Amino acid sequence: MLVAAAVCPCPPLLVPEVAAGAAPELDTLRAACTDALGVLAAARPDLLVVIGPAGQGGGGVFPQGAPGSFRGFGVELDVRLGQGAADGPQLPSSLAVGAWLLERTGRRDAPVEGLGVEETLTPERCVLTGRELAARAGRVALLVMGDASACRTVKAPGYLDERAAPFDAAVARALGAADLEAVRALDAGLARELKASGRAPWQILAGAAEDTDLDGALLHEDAPYGVGYLVATWS
Repeated sequence: MLVAAAVCPCPPLLVPEVAAGAAPELDTLRAACTDALGVLAAARPDLLVVIGPAGQGGGGVFPQGAPGSFRGFGVELDVRLGQGAADGPQLPSSLAVGAWLLERTGRRDAPVEGLGVEETLTPERCVLTGRELAARAGRVALLVMGDASACRTVKAPGYLDERAAPFDAAVARALGAADLEAVRALDAGLARELKASGRAPWQILAGAAEDTDLDGALLHEDAPYGVGYLVATWS
């Protein structure tokens, strides 16, 4: 059963070594992520699953101890998903950021797994995946990584799209209220056009939260580089 969730964005810039001189610009965001992970720890889960978007063919399950790296971003920094070491492919960048957050906050009380999600996963399949995750243990917590739209300004990765701000506002309302129906109803096609990488992970969360009575809280909402960054908790 799902007992808690933290929703965080997944830009590699969240890692100060990657952001370099721009690191202070995201200090408030990092602090909000730390607060969100505190909610996961307080829930005392039996299992923590980190969910994040993965490129085509990069999805799948990653065991505890799976390796991740930021070397592709010019930084000699490696991470592990929880304690220990496991062989296998490198974590997708979203899960590497999640692993970094866990290492930074020292949240290692429960077994940890990763789930990379292809962004084309249908809403229906997302909900089913969430239900399956929630049934994995008596007390399941999710760290849900993903960005909102990447089209908020002309300098954004997806350039300016007038639909981006309303989309992000709707996502913020849904996540902040733990509104399962609103999260499930997010338009996958529109999310793809707006380059919102978090759509599938958020809808997995909605599936996992069925038959629970979790309250939501929106901790942070901003778009400093034309990309929507949201932090929320469900507990």
